[in-house]
Amino acid sequence: MLARAARGTGALLLRGLNILIPLLDRIRYVQSLKEIVINVPEQSAVTLDNVTLQIDGVLYLRIMDPYKASYGVEDPEYAVTQLAQTTMRSELGKLSLDRVFRERESLNASIVDAINQAADCWGIRCLRYEIKDIHVPPRVKESMQMQVEAERRKRATVLESEGTRESAINVAEGKKQAQILASEAEKAEQINQAAGEASAVLAKAKAKAEAIRILAAALTQHNGDAAASLTVAEQYVSAFSKLAKDSNTILLPSNPGDVTSMVAQAMGVYGALTKAPMPGAQDSVSSGSSRDDQGTDASLDEELDRFKLS
Repeated sequence: MLARAARGTGALLLRGLNILIPLLDRIRYVQSLKEIVINVPEQSAVTLDNVTLQIDGVLYLRIMDPYKASYGVEDPEYAVTQLAQTTMRSELGKLSLDRVFRERESLNASIVDAINQAADCWGIRCLRYEIKDIHVPPRVKESMQMQVEAERRKRATVLESEGTRESAINVAEGKKQAQILASEAEKAEQINQAAGEASAVLAKAKAKAEAIRILAAALTQHNGDAAASLTVAEQYVSAFSKLAKDSNTILLPSNPGDVTSMVAQAMGVYGALTKAPMPGAQDSVSSGSSRDDQGTDASLDEELDRFKLS
């Protein structure tokens, strides 16, 4: 779509039939109403932190009022290009180098707003502005590269330390759980062992009590003393056979082969323990048994003398 401005009358010729007065009217300006793309030449700009940049861009605009574009400014494209360059330098001076790379979208929007405010009286509207390339000095570029590498090394170190920390935490947590489980297992084992030992002691006590009860009943029967004598003799022989197995030091009686005397002595001890003293017969018992006690004491003294000599 084209719009023509006629010189002389200042009229705007639109599409369709237009009548021009010869020698008075002629077509002076032809404006395209399509979107126009203009390359903004590369220019130098200084950032807030005093870094010189070489930057260029692309400007997209459209003529909204052909009359203002024709008679409001001599060269609208040149005017908009210069405005874009000056606005770019002004906006870059407000930002540091790091923010220039991070805020390119906001920078483009700021340039578009600044151009539209100035070009409104020219009948031109800026649709968008795009930064093409940003060139930094070689030394600054090397510094930026070193900064990027340092940042990456820092991130790698932090990630590695976090991995080491998580690994140590996991190992410690595993050890803690293992110790807790081991202690619980040991506790349960001790409880079970104590319960088993208690049950075993109770069973042994019951068995021993039952055995004593049966033995007491057997001793009251006929020939109970003979059975007890036989049991004592068997235990004596069994104990005598195990003397040399438990220790190197052996204490032997004077007559180890005389089983009969040992049995008689054991049965005498048993009889003395089981014999119940009568209330009125204490004197007679003591007088009657004094000689036996003297004989027994004499025999015990002889046995002790023999053991000392051996």
